[in-house]
Amino acid sequence: MPPDGLRNDGPVLDVDELTVTFTRRGEQSTRAVDGVSFAVAPGETVGLVGESGCGKSVTSLAIMGLLPSRGVQVGGSVRLDGRELVGAPDRTLRELRGADMAMVFQDPLSSLNPTVAIGTQVTEVLLQHRELSKREAVDEATRLLDRVGIPDPARRLKEYPHQLSGGMRQRALIAMALACSPRLLIADEPTTALDVTIQAQILELLRELVVDSGTALVMITHDLGVVAGLCDRVHVMYAGKIIETADRHDLFTRPRQPYTGGLLASVPRLDSPRGTPLTPIRGSARDAIPWAEGCAFAPRCDHAQDDCLTEVAGSTIPLVHDGPGRELRCRHPIEYPRSPAGATAAGAAR
Repeated sequence: MPPDGLRNDGPVLDVDELTVTFTRRGEQSTRAVDGVSFAVAPGETVGLVGESGCGKSVTSLAIMGLLPSRGVQVGGSVRLDGRELVGAPDRTLRELRGADMAMVFQDPLSSLNPTVAIGTQVTEVLLQHRELSKREAVDEATRLLDRVGIPDPARRLKEYPHQLSGGMRQRALIAMALACSPRLLIADEPTTALDVTIQAQILELLRELVVDSGTALVMITHDLGVVAGLCDRVHVMYAGKIIETADRHDLFTRPRQPYTGGLLASVPRLDSPRGTPLTPIRGSARDAIPWAEGCAFAPRCDHAQDDCLTEVAGSTIPLVHDGPGRELRCRHPIEYPRSPAGATAAGAAR
């Protein structure tokens, strides 16, 4: 629960102009996250979407306060139930992590300690943040493993990570994250390397968590199928910046940023004729130009024009209002035919 005196009627997580800069002696600094802002309300699922290298995972690590102190500069503001996390003492962050905010990491095998039994790793969280005896912690850990669908949980508590399948390891990580009923849960590619059946079970588990406990969920992924089935709002990232924000349904129906359109066009469709080639985005994320020189996506964009490669009054292309609940960072967005007279946007989406 939020500390006394702090607001509890606003968003659980409020990120404002977050920046992360990596510096190395003798080398030019790298801005991995560049002015990212978004908020997550209780019971809401927000997606951060983009290719590898766009800044999604660095954003999550900055929110959790897990970036190294040397060679990294974090700016802007991150508030959890009104409490500022950027610049907070390590002791404060340790008290919040696991109790009020938790994270499910991308690779469960490397995230779990291979030399420590699963039960010890789950009960450690309970003993640290909840007033439980060791016996009570073991009982609660058994209940948590059962809740996330791990069969024979009492036996699994005594096993080591290598004795569990990939899906079970991921469920164990989720159990650890849920141990103290956090207000905020960040899931970084939680379904990577899992087969489709296990993916569906993991996503259903996360959906139930949000509905049952009102947890604010940040889903980090490049899998648009995950976004379509889970997220309420979506923020598309490229080269460290959010370039499009929209409701899930609006984003899939009418993507305005050419990068978003390219991501959607590259997804295989079951209703396409057999043998239909995919339409990938040309180039790679490494082909981006600095935002200070124009649009970072311009070198890969089929809609790019000369003014996409120029700055305006010494500032980057702004994120502007683009209709109800939508924001867009683009000078030449994808245009759509005007809706028939009397038709609504919702009707067009249906």
